[in-house]
Amino acid sequence: MSILSIFRGQISPKRLSQFSCIINIKDGSRYMASYEKYAEHKPIEKIRNIGISAHIDSGKTTLTERILFYTGRISEMHEVRGKDNVGAVMDSMELERQRGITIQSAATYTIWKDHNINIIDTPGHVDFTVEVERALRVLDGAVLVLCAVGGVQSQTLTVNRQMKRYNVPCLAFINKLDRMGANPKKVLTQMRAKMGHNAAFIQLPIGSESKTTGIIDLVTQKAIYFDGNYGELIRYDEIPQDMRVESHDKRQELIEHLSNVDETIGELFLNESSLTEQDLKNAIRRSCMKRTFTPVLVGTALKNKGVQTLLDATLDYLPNPGEVKNYAIKQLKNGKEPEKIILDPTRNGEKDFLGLAFKLELGKFGQLTYFRCYQGMLKKNDSIYNTRNRKKVRIARLVRLHSNQMEDVDAVYAGDIFALFGVDCASGDTFINTQKFDISMESMHVADPVISMSITTKNTKDRDNFAKGIARFTKEDPTFRFYWDDDNKESIVSGMGELHLEIYAQRLEREYNCPVILGRPKVSFRETLVDSCEFDYLHKKQSGGAGQFGRVSGVMEPLPSNKNTKLEFVDETVGTNVPKQFVPGIEKGFYAMCEKGLLSGHRIAGIKFRLIDGAHHIVDSSEYAFQMAGQGAVRQVFEDGNWHILEPIMSVEVTAPEEFQGSLMGQITKRKGLITGTDGNEGWVTLYAEVPLHEMFGYSSELRSSTQGKGEFTMEYSRYSPCVPELQEKLVREYQESLGNDQQQKKKN
Repeated sequence: MSILSIFRGQISPKRLSQFSCIINIKDGSRYMASYEKYAEHKPIEKIRNIGISAHIDSGKTTLTERILFYTGRISEMHEVRGKDNVGAVMDSMELERQRGITIQSAATYTIWKDHNINIIDTPGHVDFTVEVERALRVLDGAVLVLCAVGGVQSQTLTVNRQMKRYNVPCLAFINKLDRMGANPKKVLTQMRAKMGHNAAFIQLPIGSESKTTGIIDLVTQKAIYFDGNYGELIRYDEIPQDMRVESHDKRQELIEHLSNVDETIGELFLNESSLTEQDLKNAIRRSCMKRTFTPVLVGTALKNKGVQTLLDATLDYLPNPGEVKNYAIKQLKNGKEPEKIILDPTRNGEKDFLGLAFKLELGKFGQLTYFRCYQGMLKKNDSIYNTRNRKKVRIARLVRLHSNQMEDVDAVYAGDIFALFGVDCASGDTFINTQKFDISMESMHVADPVISMSITTKNTKDRDNFAKGIARFTKEDPTFRFYWDDDNKESIVSGMGELHLEIYAQRLEREYNCPVILGRPKVSFRETLVDSCEFDYLHKKQSGGAGQFGRVSGVMEPLPSNKNTKLEFVDETVGTNVPKQFVPGIEKGFYAMCEKGLLSGHRIAGIKFRLIDGAHHIVDSSEYAFQMAGQGAVRQVFEDGNWHILEPIMSVEVTAPEEFQGSLMGQITKRKGLITGTDGNEGWVTLYAEVPLHEMFGYSSELRSSTQGKGEFTMEYSRYSPCVPELQEKLVREYQESLGNDQQQKKKN
């Protein structure tokens, strides 16, 4: 096979995609690779599983595109918001290409310097945070991308918390050095102050902003330049004369930060011994894997600078799957505490297979389930068992993924990320190849939804498609939830933000031909008594034959505020005036009437029904008669008592930069909220407030627009509290109008 035949396009792209070793010959923008298949199994020491994570628009997908290009995985680079309507290879969904954002995490694998690198590109929007959560759960290391202008932003902090949760070592890559206002030193200061990282530069930029020409490697003490049309030709040179003092100072700073966390370097530093390049590399690797130090690299992915050195750092400093401790939980009998077992990924042929299903997706050929193999090996035609439901699955097809493309393999080994078809499971299920159902792995953390909206189909004939789409999306994404609100008789979807729900509404229309309407959901108000009220109600009905007779008397009183969502029924009768067999009927009548209040149509809550006395008839009394008496008693109290409407109050926590504190407080006050406290930390402020739920609709968009996308909030139910008189009057008026409309409609019919 001649090189000339490659350039003339005489080899099919499918054939070409099987090769990986880069030949240093180019034609325009294309690099040719040969002789080594991507899917070939590597020893565990030569495998890296990494994720690319960052705040929105920090350049994650562009960086991944450059990585795939330089490693020979793709032959052309495209921009995320490209004018050629192609888009980045990792943004395979049509919506992603149109909006220029990543919605779903995408997996791929490539080869760099004889190492197999599995990469997961994750979204940056807080709305799709579960995709980052899934990726970090199964990865051994990560690249935290920071914008040289924006620095540490809200989602950067979220990603940092997720990395800490799963104990994932990371490299920091300060991207977009070419942008006006780029300031990597400020970003490093923010990393130390806001994120608490023991971080230091291992690279420095040569030049600034648009005049950035290369980088200085502080470990090797060399200047690195990226020549050629696409930065493909790497040239090493001496450090420029005007940067030697700064390079020396920053190298000393690097050594000092390392000596604080690494004993070996600490001793050499104290003894004033000269440190070799290998000494530094070993120390960075040891401390990075322990998460006690974060090496900071610099570059600009869009301008093709610093990507190859980032790949080298990934191999040098991030762990292979054999160096990471992963645990399975073994359930012990006789009520003993579960035992943690360390998995061994090094002996593939000797250990049982154990894998975790971390993501579900509907592919062209049915449900596609993403797996990470933690131990052992799995071959085509093997059988595996789900430890949760004990179902057996036979593996007909094993694939590895390159974005939305699949490549068949015959076997997978510990450390590999792969996918299977036709596996009925949930996200977070553990699979093994023996019937030891007492072993499983911890699942991932799933955040609670922060926003809810009502959802209805535009056309009633689309209900079947709607049900299929909702069933699929709720199974794939644990942060997207759907339920029927029996209080308000409407379908509700909940998610991580308005964009999150909007994307799923668009996907229902595109993928299931089911246009839907998203609207503001109704709030679950409650009705309750203000003061205690006595009742004495007689239910008597005589219509020939057996009659109905039941008399109940007692007190209905409000429960304390900490119980104002509950209902209580207490039987305080003495003697036989109300036979005990009829008391359940009274209780049933009380609970039935509390389903719908007479003030606004919402449920009654926060009430205690004390049954004190009553009367029965030897012939006409029955459980049904006393049930009617119980209902009548509630109606009587409604007419005689003093009632008001309760509304749900939410505990809200808002985090944003300090300069926005005034506008945040104004927004909370405008929404009838009560600020309960504030907390400041290195330029960021956190507001704690209590706000009525019905005032929080639309707050997500308002917060993001008023804080340049840096603000975020969490909200959870706190309690029910009496609503203001104006709102109560409005709710009562609307309910009376709806009853009047219903009566008019009945008359017409």
